[in-house]
Amino acid sequence: MTLKNRISLLVSLLFTVLFGLASTLIFVLYSNFRKDEFRDRLEIKALSNIKLLVNVKEVDNQLLKMIDQNSINKLYDEKTLVFDSNYKLIYSSIDDAKIKWSVEDLKYLKKHKTFFKQQGNYEVYGVFYDTHDRDFYALISATDNFGQRRLLFLRYTLIVSYIFFTCICWVVTSITVKKLMNPLNTFHQKIKNINENNLDTRVESKSNKDEIDLIANEFNFMMDRIEISYQRQKEFTANASHELRTPLSRITSQIENVIADSKTSIERKSFLTNILSDVNQLTALINSLLILSKIDNKKQEASEVHRMDEILFSAIENLKKSFPEFVILFEMEESESLYTALEITGNKSLLEIAISNVLKNACVYSHNQQAKVIISTKDDTLIVSVLNTGTTLNETEQKNLFQPFMRGLNSKGTSGFGLGLRIVQRILTLHNASITYSVPNINTNLFQLFFHL
Repeated sequence: MTLKNRISLLVSLLFTVLFGLASTLIFVLYSNFRKDEFRDRLEIKALSNIKLLVNVKEVDNQLLKMIDQNSINKLYDEKTLVFDSNYKLIYSSIDDAKIKWSVEDLKYLKKHKTFFKQQGNYEVYGVFYDTHDRDFYALISATDNFGQRRLLFLRYTLIVSYIFFTCICWVVTSITVKKLMNPLNTFHQKIKNINENNLDTRVESKSNKDEIDLIANEFNFMMDRIEISYQRQKEFTANASHELRTPLSRITSQIENVIADSKTSIERKSFLTNILSDVNQLTALINSLLILSKIDNKKQEASEVHRMDEILFSAIENLKKSFPEFVILFEMEESESLYTALEITGNKSLLEIAISNVLKNACVYSHNQQAKVIISTKDDTLIVSVLNTGTTLNETEQKNLFQPFMRGLNSKGTSGFGLGLRIVQRILTLHNASITYSVPNINTNLFQLFFHL
């Protein structure tokens, strides 16, 4: 999960939980408030009835019923029962509602003075009223229809509000976090394409000095140090390779002169020939290192348009001069877009080196010193496929195939240093191209070079 999605999720979940807890707390508090308020109303009603019966001699049961019936504070489905000290019912309101009661309830009242409980949809309040000469018990039951409607309205309001504002929060949080993270996305897009060929790339930073700008500044400072170190390394490799070529050239020349001398014995010529072969391999290694160190320096020259078929023919011709025994077959698919696709922008000499290395690699490691080249196009991409018949590489070797000095098990008995394909990859990267290796059939190796148009 990306940092942007993680922040959006955490903020949204936090709001959802807090808003849910707040809504639940509001509902519980209002529910308790309604219950307390309704209990107070029942208590006032019960005490009023008892006081009218006890303290006002002119009020009898019938008059009290008429007062209850015409009271402006009449409760919904109200039922009032009044008992004397002997638990005898002395007053009952005229409505049809019923109160479930027992003597135990009245005894509980005498001990605890009041109680409040729920009986189905009714709420019952009991109160004990003590006078100097007599005790009275009152039970009053009613339904808080108005309070329950308000509580129900509050419940649905909170639920709808919770769902609505939670959805709004998720959408707004996602949009806001995405907008806030845009500079980081831009920063990521700029740095992900940085490689050894464009170490001079820098990330622009604004003047507001937020965290992303601080990271950009530190990144630019780090790239400065990396570029300096990388340039020094390349310069050392180039200078060392260049200096080593001169003594090796003299050694090669002197050995060749000794071998060509008629006075040199056959045994000595054989010995010097082996030494000359080793010197030539060392010269080839130094030349390869020199090419690697100078590839980036030719980046500015990679802007001319050349035809890939001409580069390919030139590479084959040069390869034939050094390896006349190699057989390279050529095939080009028929396509209307192929003529335009053959035009490649880049450095001709570097592309010839890359093609030559791939062709040489294919012939050297084939069973019959043959390779087949196929040029095709697909989805605005020019594809140069090089196939040969020979021992294939295992999965481990394929993963490290383009690493420097990597050689597979099939290279036993074959001279080389494992730099050819590394040079090919560096040259293609410079030209925004790529190379892949695969095994389409048994004992068949396939290299494909992709040039994006």
